Amino acid sequence: MPHAVIVAHGQPSNPAPAEAALARFARQIDSLCHRVSVHSATLAAPDALETCLDELHGDIAIYPLFMAKGWFVTKALPKRLGSRSVRILDPLGIDPQLPFLVKSALHQKLENLGWSAPDTDLVIAAHGSGRSNNPATVAHGFADTLGQLVTFKSTRTGFVEQSPSIAESASGCGEKALCLPFFACTGGHVLEDVPQELARANFAGQVMPVISELPQVEQHIAAILDAI
Repeated sequence: MPHAVIVAHGQPSNPAPAEAALARFARQIDSLCHRVSVHSATLAAPDALETCLDELHGDIAIYPLFMAKGWFVTKALPKRLGSRSVRILDPLGIDPQLPFLVKSALHQKLENLGWSAPDTDLVIAAHGSGRSNNPATVAHGFADTLGQLVTFKSTRTGFVEQSPSIAESASGCGEKALCLPFFACTGGHVLEDVPQELARANFAGQVMPVISELPQVEQHIAAILDAI
């Protein structure tokens, strides 16, 4: 049986909680797969990735649970692999199917709430970066494509680490508003920064699950891994 290892950044200051959360996510994806065994490791947990890979045999592919194909995916991850024969797949955030999957999730949420998209504001809460334009470019590209698929009252994008902030982007939304966390994992940014920023904006709408945990996205990830 081939193996897939879901790799995320993790939390360098406190690796254990993020490592455990990623393991839970990997088990969920594994339950949806039929022909591949799914494992996980964060880059922040010392030697977690190397130990995981050394315990596996046969065909191995890494699925980067990242929102951009930046330094961690193109430089840090290959360096950690060393001479191991492992294939690195494209990260979640640049998957061309992602806007379509999120469109389905948003339509389902709107239907459950009894809201219509033209009456609803959408806030995309993303990470951003003070050092590279790449994360913001990916987030804006996703927002532009999604905006062509679903006509919301407004579609706004805000960031944790650059302007406009999430609070700035979420300000002025009505009660019919959705916030979509454009993050790979439910970590500190999603649990702490996003709620704090929304509170600053007096955001009164609904917050969606982190993008990787939308059922449509989970099924899609499982299908990708089953095809390796």
